[in-house]
Amino acid sequence: MRPFREMSAALCGRVRGVFFDIDDTITTEGRLEASAYQAVERLQQAGLLTIPITGRPAGWCDMIARFWPVDAVVGENGAFSFAYDRQQSRMIRSYAIPEETRLQDQQKLSALQEQILREVPGCAVSADQPYREADLAIDFCEDVPALPFSQVERIRDLFVEAGAEAKISSIHVNGWFGSYDKLTACQKLMTEQFGVSLEEARDDFLFVGDSPNDEPMFRFFPNACGVANVLQFAETLQHPPTWITEQKSGHGFVELVEHVLARRPALEEG
Repeated sequence: MRPFREMSAALCGRVRGVFFDIDDTITTEGRLEASAYQAVERLQQAGLLTIPITGRPAGWCDMIARFWPVDAVVGENGAFSFAYDRQQSRMIRSYAIPEETRLQDQQKLSALQEQILREVPGCAVSADQPYREADLAIDFCEDVPALPFSQVERIRDLFVEAGAEAKISSIHVNGWFGSYDKLTACQKLMTEQFGVSLEEARDDFLFVGDSPNDEPMFRFFPNACGVANVLQFAETLQHPPTWITEQKSGHGFVELVEHVLARRPALEEG
């Protein structure tokens, strides 16, 4: 991983948009600080697409799409994308899996939930689970005392043994049925809503993340960047990001945004 300050003016100048994780990437110790929120807004004001790519639930993502300075949001690790058309006051929703299948999958996840809670003492169903449409989120450190990483991996393995996909974030293990992830949803969103093929334009976008569930994005984008706390997962990442910030979490995100905007003065706001 290379220091983000080595990102050249030419690289910063060609950036068309920034995809970013939320938890522990733009948030700091569980809070979205004003400086990080303003950094997202400055990116949008500078003419860049701003799109969170998160594991958080549909209920949260509906609010984010409506009220944050973003162009769209991908949620539940790729289960859907929401984009709010402000001119027509209309939410555009796109799902990876049909509704009928999602309902069937929820029944299987409910049974799996009971098994995980029984076999991994100390974990819990995430507090945001009631607002989810496609996955099961198991909390291992957000609202419960932090579990050893071996227990976190055991949660992931129980999902996989049941035939589900599973990803570890900085706070949850998310499991779902279906062959999608953050990257597939991001690609679908960009094609459907913005007419952009990321296969052809991957060099023109940044992704910022912090944990193993961001690995599909780290692998795909040549200019993926990790905030400094990604280092805690360095031994488990097969595809680490190209760049890394000096500071952790939201503070790292802010310094990255400031660097990118400073190196492209012609496109800076105002």
